Amino acid sequence: MLIAGNWKMYTTSGEGAVLVEGIGDELSDFDGDVEVVVAPPFTGLRAVSTLIELDRLDIGLAAQDCHWETEGAFTGAIAPRMLTELNVGRVIIGHSERRQMFGETDEIVNKKLHAVFAAGMTPIMCVGETLTTHEALQTDAYIREQVMAGASGLTPEQAARLVIAYEPIWAIGTGRTPTPEAANDVARSIRATVGAMYGPPAAMQVRVLYGGSVNPSNAAMFFAEPDIDGALVGGAALKADSFAEIVRAAR
Repeated sequence: MLIAGNWKMYTTSGEGAVLVEGIGDELSDFDGDVEVVVAPPFTGLRAVSTLIELDRLDIGLAAQDCHWETEGAFTGAIAPRMLTELNVGRVIIGHSERRQMFGETDEIVNKKLHAVFAAGMTPIMCVGETLTTHEALQTDAYIREQVMAGASGLTPEQAARLVIAYEPIWAIGTGRTPTPEAANDVARSIRATVGAMYGPPAAMQVRVLYGGSVNPSNAAMFFAEPDIDGALVGGAALKADSFAEIVRAAR
């Protein structure tokens, strides 16, 4: 299981250090086979990375985004190689907020995916449908298209390392969620799409997470589904105790 906490545009550098220290304390006696990852804002990566190293916390570090170029005149952007220097191992790409608010297309997501792999990190590629698409019963076709476009051009080995997070847009921060069975149906379709593109071994190894109003009270139900390999957690990741509860639910 993989549990990743996306802190979005919350926490200062100091607040992030306190939060990750709290998560470490909450999970100090946890011995489950769960990979735990946190994704602070860019400004907090150095402080969180340092604290993880000094306290020897079994917590991985992710970034919330990156540019696809290695360097250049891209004011405000962050290159992949700038992240590896901070011990970042994963990068969230294609989050619905990036797609909707910043106009990111599947083509841009695909460029970022390749750039993250080229830098030696692992992408967490987000996919998800709007409420309109969901109510029109077009979720499966829409998600398959996102996966095929976003994850095109990989090697089978890269596809096997890929993490895909299914986050229905209508569930993010709303308190609404699909049923665990419905979320698993989408996860199974994602896995089948990867298999059709890169073969059965890649389909078996790719990790599919669920995201969208995941909290301590519903996490275990999603984790019980066979094709869901963990969660990308938003709001509940901003409190050490609630995030730790979700991690324990994945045991």
